[in-house]
Amino acid sequence: MRKTRVVKDGEFLRPYKRILPDLISSGEALPRALSIANDLYLALDRQGYRVHIAPPDDGHRRIQVQEQEVERKDRKYGRYDTGSIWGPDRPTIFYIDTVPIGLTLTEMTERVTMRYLNGDYHREDSRLVRSMKPWQLTHSWTTEQDMPCGRFRAIAYSPKNGVDWSVSWQDTEQEPLVNAIPAILKTLSASRDTLKRLMTAEDEAEAKRKKEWQEERERYERREDARKVAQALADSQQQLAETIEKWGKAMAVERFFADAEERLAGVDGERRQHLAGRLALARAMLGSVDPLDFIGNWQAPEERYRSKFDPPEKAPAHGATKEE
Repeated sequence: MRKTRVVKDGEFLRPYKRILPDLISSGEALPRALSIANDLYLALDRQGYRVHIAPPDDGHRRIQVQEQEVERKDRKYGRYDTGSIWGPDRPTIFYIDTVPIGLTLTEMTERVTMRYLNGDYHREDSRLVRSMKPWQLTHSWTTEQDMPCGRFRAIAYSPKNGVDWSVSWQDTEQEPLVNAIPAILKTLSASRDTLKRLMTAEDEAEAKRKKEWQEERERYERREDARKVAQALADSQQQLAETIEKWGKAMAVERFFADAEERLAGVDGERRQHLAGRLALARAMLGSVDPLDFIGNWQAPEERYRSKFDPPEKAPAHGATKEE
């Protein structure tokens, strides 16, 4: 836990390792955090609930943890109020029978006044700031930040997607969190049936959503398939019309050459030889006028796109029967 990225004084640890128990703490409060977690894990284990890090492929998720001791509308954690709090890649979970429950322990934050002094921020109630003379504070200013307070909150939640269930316990002035462990065990054991109902309902809702998605997907694919079939038919008809038009023009040109060759028979001498060469060159430029060559390059609708679905069965003619 202490092999961490650089953090400012009083901020939460940000370990490089991401496969760790779900434990959020500042460096100063880490010994107490480990002590509370140890007592809680062992108490659960004595009840037969083995606490472990979720496997990577079981689909369990970690909820967004609320770290503020007193929930506020705004958040001011970290420099410029944009600090991120470390969290493990996988949730810490245990099972009551077949019901999974996620578990996280987080140190809470409190809103405190910070004073900018000598290039850094310090708590207004710190010994350094209190020891300063008034004239030494002339060019300093204050702001508010959410800082770890040394008090902890334990949160149990459903790690199953779609199941919104959680319950929490935290340090109070009257009772430290560790004293609430018996009540935590009692509450969690009593929550098994409620969680099982919520999970069953979510499984049914997920199956319904999946079926609706599959049906909508099939409707979309059928619409898209019908569009492509219609487009292939239109393109094929357009190509056929263009092929017939080109062949008609080619035949008109062919009639021109046939008439020219017939007239050429009445021409003598060098002029006939010259015109015969010109006709040969012109005919070579024209290419084939065989209608079979034209139709051979045409693509039928099924050659352009073949439907993925069976064609709908045609209804029998009015008044007809299968025997007929």
